[in-house]
Amino acid sequence: MAFDNSFWALVGLILFLALMLYFKVPGMIAKALDARAVQIRKELDEARELKEEAKQQLAEYQRRRREAEVEASQIVAAAEREAASMLDEARIKTEQYVTRRTAMAETKIAQAESEAIAEVRSSAVEIAIAAASKILSERGSSGEGNRLIDQSISEVRTRLN
Repeated sequence: MAFDNSFWALVGLILFLALMLYFKVPGMIAKALDARAVQIRKELDEARELKEEAKQQLAEYQRRRREAEVEASQIVAAAEREAASMLDEARIKTEQYVTRRTAMAETKIAQAESEAIAEVRSSAVEIAIAAASKILSERGSSGEGNRLIDQSISEVRTRLN
């Protein structure tokens, strides 16, 4: 009986498989694959947890952003209201200032007008007195006349002033 190469290849394969079973290589491979599967499963679970955490953080940041936008719009609205209020207040103060200045100017004008009228009256009185004195002194020089003239002059002065 002659054994050919195929027979020896079969014998070598059987011996190889027997050695593999003896050293429990399929169990080691299965354990290694199981360990790798467990590790992959843990990594997947961890990745899911991280994904959920990232979603929660994203939702939190979006909520904060919305709150910040609302707060910013409220701040802008408050600033606009305050600016409008300040503008109205400034307008009112300006109008009051113009009114006061106008009243002061009118008062000064009226005062100057009354002073001018008083000065004109005083000048007219002085001129009238001087004219009356001159006329009366030319017409008569009696003592009773002088006394009446002086009395009339003082009466004219008090009435005209």
